[in-house]
Amino acid sequence: MFLVGLITYSCAKVPFSGRNQLSLVSNEEILPMSYDQYGQVLKESKLVTSSTQGQQVVRVGRRIAEAVETYMREKGYADELEGFQWEFNLIESEQVNAWAMPGGKVAFYTGIMPICQDETGIAVVMGHEVAHAIASHARERMSNGLLLNGLIGGVQVAMGQNPTLTQSIFLQAVGYGGQLGMLKFSRKHELEADQLGLNFMALAGYDPRQAPIFWERMNAGAEGARPPEFLSTHPGPDKRIQELNKQMAEAMAYYEKSNKQ
Repeated sequence: MFLVGLITYSCAKVPFSGRNQLSLVSNEEILPMSYDQYGQVLKESKLVTSSTQGQQVVRVGRRIAEAVETYMREKGYADELEGFQWEFNLIESEQVNAWAMPGGKVAFYTGIMPICQDETGIAVVMGHEVAHAIASHARERMSNGLLLNGLIGGVQVAMGQNPTLTQSIFLQAVGYGGQLGMLKFSRKHELEADQLGLNFMALAGYDPRQAPIFWERMNAGAEGARPPEFLSTHPGPDKRIQELNKQMAEAMAYYEKSNKQ
């Protein structure tokens, strides 16, 4: 009965989608851990953020972050972004991948840039990754992990009870898989990130109609080969494009509004 009450009390809503999610972990607890881990990844990587492509990633990231911040503020979700420290980097790697940690810490790999082709393609991926952060998917996953392991007193209590397990739960929650790879989010989270990301890129003034075209390119690049990490847990390409097209009218409304401002 206690757990039922705890879960009911500790629910939050995902901005945009309105889905209920378990939230036993606060931003104040997870963001410092995220920033430390992101800094470690950067130390172990070859950064090419100052390159032309790297500056494109930064430019797109800032536009999407600014648009999302404006939306969240207007809709009364500004508190969800408290403590965010946006950062966008390009890492030299053949991996066809990109990811975001809680607090707006984003990384792209050079391997995905040919598929992006231009800033609109980058915006498709950036919107998706920023959506993971805005929807607090890592916080939700860490909350579930703590609950499943009987660590329900918050991160600080959990660290005192079992620091090794708590650190492991955190790394799984943020999707860090070691050697610069990222573990997969659930299909539910990936589909939600697809849908939210479409709106985010539109809010930032990028044409959302390019999103299905990007995913066609991504899928074509994976045919006959091992699917990129970026596709590993996502819905199939036909399903993804179908879902994106279902939401296109809403995204286009955001896009047209952004172009009038």
